[in-house]
Amino acid sequence: MMKSQVAGTISSEVEVSNISKHGIWLFTGDREFFLSYEDFPWFEDASLKKLFDVTEPSPGHFYWPALDVDLGIKSIEHYENFPLISKVR
Repeated sequence: MMKSQVAGTISSEVEVSNISKHGIWLFTGDREFFLSYEDFPWFEDASLKKLFDVTEPSPGHFYWPALDVDLGIKSIEHYENFPLISKVR
């Protein structure tokens, strides 16, 4: 009798696909988002290692553990409705 292995945690593929002097592009599934440094200042002075260390712990929720930044799709698409609380360190 063959036994199945316990399935691991399913996680979506998410990555920083491009970086420019104006911001970063976040690619997830079939969508890409531009996060400008003006609207998302936490990323402007971050190292490449910290920028690329992004996960999607649940659908539409992105987390950069080294930067302690959590963003949802709604806050990316409609950043004007989500005033920045955190200050750049």
